[in-house]
Amino acid sequence: MLLVAVAAVRLSSRSGLPSLLIYLGIGIALGQDGIGNVAFDNAELTQVIGYAALVVILAEGGLGTKWKEVKPALPSAVVMSTLGVAVSVGITAAGAHYLVGLDWRQALIIGAVVSSTDAAAVFSVLRKVPLPSRLTGALEAESGFNDAPVVILVVAFSAAGPVDHWYVLVGEIALELAIGAAIGLAVGWLGSLGLRSVALPASGLYPIAVMAIAVTAYAAGAMAHGSGFLAVYLAAMIMGNSKLPHWPATRGFADGLGWIAQIGMFVLLGLLVTPHELLDDIWPAIVVGLVLTMVARPASVFISLLPFGTSMREQALLSWAGLRGAVPIVLATIPMVGGVEGSDQIFNIVFVLVVVYTLVQGPTLPWVARRLKLGDGTEAADLGIESAPLERLRGHLLSVAIPEKSRMHGVEVAELRLPPGAAVTLVVRDGTSFVPLPTTVLRRGDELLVVATDPVRDAAERRLRAVGQGGKLADWLGTGGEPAPRPATGRASRSMSAKPSGPAAVATGPVSAKSRRPADAKARTTRRKPL
Repeated sequence: MLLVAVAAVRLSSRSGLPSLLIYLGIGIALGQDGIGNVAFDNAELTQVIGYAALVVILAEGGLGTKWKEVKPALPSAVVMSTLGVAVSVGITAAGAHYLVGLDWRQALIIGAVVSSTDAAAVFSVLRKVPLPSRLTGALEAESGFNDAPVVILVVAFSAAGPVDHWYVLVGEIALELAIGAAIGLAVGWLGSLGLRSVALPASGLYPIAVMAIAVTAYAAGAMAHGSGFLAVYLAAMIMGNSKLPHWPATRGFADGLGWIAQIGMFVLLGLLVTPHELLDDIWPAIVVGLVLTMVARPASVFISLLPFGTSMREQALLSWAGLRGAVPIVLATIPMVGGVEGSDQIFNIVFVLVVVYTLVQGPTLPWVARRLKLGDGTEAADLGIESAPLERLRGHLLSVAIPEKSRMHGVEVAELRLPPGAAVTLVVRDGTSFVPLPTTVLRRGDELLVVATDPVRDAAERRLRAVGQGGKLADWLGTGGEPAPRPATGRASRSMSAKPSGPAAVATGPVSAKSRRPADAKARTTRRKPL
């Protein structure tokens, strides 16, 4: 099953189909209406495994979330994942009640279940779509945050007896989110501090420790009656931005666990569904999905972003990018376990809705972004940089992959203007490796090995990204093409950023051997040729 699922990832990348649909298809094929004829109807086990998989997926997403991208969008993401969820639940529930004929409890459960954007779907799709970082950060943070209030609402609506007053629910949600956030931040900070301070005997122990700390954050949050999902996401995000030892190995390990969690969760959900029982719920699912996609999601985005002055084009893209995935299907098992009347119909409606609208929204998101002029396939791709610590030498070995559309293509090694203490030591091109000269011209597809001492590692990485975005004119032009003032004094590393919007001190003309000497730092910033 794992081999078939891995092959399916390649198929989905070529066809543009979201991989979750293929995994669901594998589960359906193994089920009682498929070739496997496996009878499986344990909703409680599915919920437990789904929760466990969601913890791993949120941890992997948090480890890959860049704080510098999320930070500017954090206030809007918080509002969308709280107030926006409330608006979406209300409108969707009203549509399910008046248009489909469900009673109010069932309608509210469906409204809450489908109002959560799926972290796995968002993380996998958005990282392939060239969107502005503020939009990517908002969507990733929202998908990491909104699971928590939605779970609380679904559990409250599925509980026996009358539903609490709205102000009681709001108070419970606020308290659980506050507890979860506090525990997540504390566990993440303590965990990153410990991993940076303690030298483990084997590098393979670091990835295990990181994931164990993330799961501990979930457990602590849940035991304290807080939001464990918010706790695990925040703890993982803190550790992911803390420059932990052996980070490439940790990131790869978490990525692999995330894939296994997605595959297992989707296949299990496909096993749980009975395809011949879905026929009667196709049209109700399409109607509820239309209300959600065309009314509830845009209204929640518009109301949430009113204080932030977000443009209508960006609001339209955020509305269309509210991707659903396995999370709503997992949450639909909560009323099944609780014995809510009509829970089988709720599960079927949610299942059909997720499949149909993921098939519509996922592949069309790049096209919508281009039509709204918010995604440009021709823009420079960010460099893929991995870092391995050279502990005894107090340095780092950076592995730099130059993508197809990077503006580093055509730049000479000397024109990179790395800070003193960093140098390109090897270039791998077409399977052949060689030691570059200062005049070696870099090409698309090259892989560089850059050795940097510990004090200049961050500056070297920022400089590489600056050239990758702005080319050899990164000194005078920011990555967005806006003219930027040249720095008067100081080293190049003072004005560099990971995604530069300002200048980076670098000359663009031919460089003399004297100005290339690492010790001559002043020559690096003062001896330039004019444009």
